[in-house]
Amino acid sequence: MRILLVEDDLAQLEPIQTALSQAGHIVDGVENGAIAQWVISQRDYDLLILDWMLPEISGLDLCRQYRQAGKTAPILILTAKDTTIDKVTGLDAGADDYLVKPTDVFELLARVRALGRRSPQWEGEILQLADLQLHISTLTVERGQAIVELSAREFQLLQYMMRHPRHVLSRDQIEQALWEWGNEPESNAMTTLVRRLRQRLQLVSAADWIETIYGMGYRISPKN
Repeated sequence: MRILLVEDDLAQLEPIQTALSQAGHIVDGVENGAIAQWVISQRDYDLLILDWMLPEISGLDLCRQYRQAGKTAPILILTAKDTTIDKVTGLDAGADDYLVKPTDVFELLARVRALGRRSPQWEGEILQLADLQLHISTLTVERGQAIVELSAREFQLLQYMMRHPRHVLSRDQIEQALWEWGNEPESNAMTTLVRRLRQRLQLVSAADWIETIYGMGYRISPKN
């Protein structure tokens, strides 16, 4: 999933962002409510994780604005506020879940998985193209009797391509889908990533499924 994480405490933002990224998610980390408001207007997200107390615009206000705009992606509120009335206030503002700080990363990841199943883009634990299966929860790809583990970035690329089978995807499209906001890839990053993914797919006899369409981009198409 593409996740917006809004947390003004870097000591909490960075480990959470790292854990989510290692789990295969694409995470835009923001420290300020006003910046988050702008980012939300520019991109669609599968999940929002909002700290309640933020500079300029609170996470609670962001939650209310998001729902008033008619957007339906799940929202998880993070906060040190732990009274029943605080939880009710957060849920009534439009949040789907509420996690009290200090945050346990394993619990957070479990809640993210649960909320991901509520996302409008949720398509199940296994993404399949012909006889190639991508396992969402384990970041593995399977074909026949062979199973290969992917890195988070390899998984993100294969998932994105499998969600757009037989479509030519430009480098710009892929970079915008895979790289975090404000973290532009190096010039050779895409070429290197595609090569690494092909090497992984070679282990399940599917390396030739990823085609380079010169001057245009890349496409995934099943082969016999």
